[in-house]
Amino acid sequence: MNLINKKVTHKRFGMGSIVKHNDSSIEIHFASENKKFVFPDVFGKHLKLHDESVANSIEKIIEKKEMERKEEEWKKEEEKKLQQKKQELRLEYEKLMKNHKLHPESQMVFWCDAEEQNSAFSEWKVFSGVIKSGNNKGKSNKPIRLHQNSAVLLTAIDPSMPEKDRRILGVYMVNEDFIGKLCEDGYIPAHSKYRLQLTERESDQMLFWEYYVNGKFPHKMTWNTGKYRYFDNSWMAQILLDIVSLKSDPKERELAQQFFEQFCKMNQITDQELPKPNGALMRS
Repeated sequence: MNLINKKVTHKRFGMGSIVKHNDSSIEIHFASENKKFVFPDVFGKHLKLHDESVANSIEKIIEKKEMERKEEEWKKEEEKKLQQKKQELRLEYEKLMKNHKLHPESQMVFWCDAEEQNSAFSEWKVFSGVIKSGNNKGKSNKPIRLHQNSAVLLTAIDPSMPEKDRRILGVYMVNEDFIGKLCEDGYIPAHSKYRLQLTERESDQMLFWEYYVNGKFPHKMTWNTGKYRYFDNSWMAQILLDIVSLKSDPKERELAQQFFEQFCKMNQITDQELPKPNGALMRS
């Protein structure tokens, strides 16, 4: 837009004409001197263009600029709210970390269906399922016992086989900053390092019921319902130790050993005091 020589009237300096302008400033020659102003802001209250069509165009520029300013303010406000929410979550996280007491059964065993047997290892996460009844029906299950010391054991069973033949497919520590009580979407992501998948041959040698036992019915091997259940920290350590001895590939074995050591450290378990597996299969 060419504004050179356009006549204007300023509230204080009177009549003048525009001699220079760019996207951010405008210079006007008045009777006694030249004055510089911020463009297009000065046209809002202090300066009036004589040419109406140009004045209308300037007004549209001012309106557009005002909308952009408001949008920028809104974005800043939203960013401020987001940062505030993050701060609140961080404080809640720190409080939970500070007050966290180790639960003796804070490990999870998960039943993978056919589809999950692939997705659990490609995405390295599992979904805890939804609540079936009550006030929270339809909401995701919160895995409240899971914390930084928790691992998730992935298992499966062939529909034609008895429950005692449930196999262990793999295992992972939960993500570094995962806290079950804060989990809203029901997804339990894996640690960036401590995650192991067993080969089919290895899996055939790792039967879940060699480690797990129902305290009330020590000789029964039934899963009944649900996608997961919690179990003893020491049982998970037994499983990890057996995976170490099972792995023949040096790199995988080294990772399994590091996983086992990290798990024992997080769960205050000394491997020397770790009892031998004594699950329901060992008692039948």
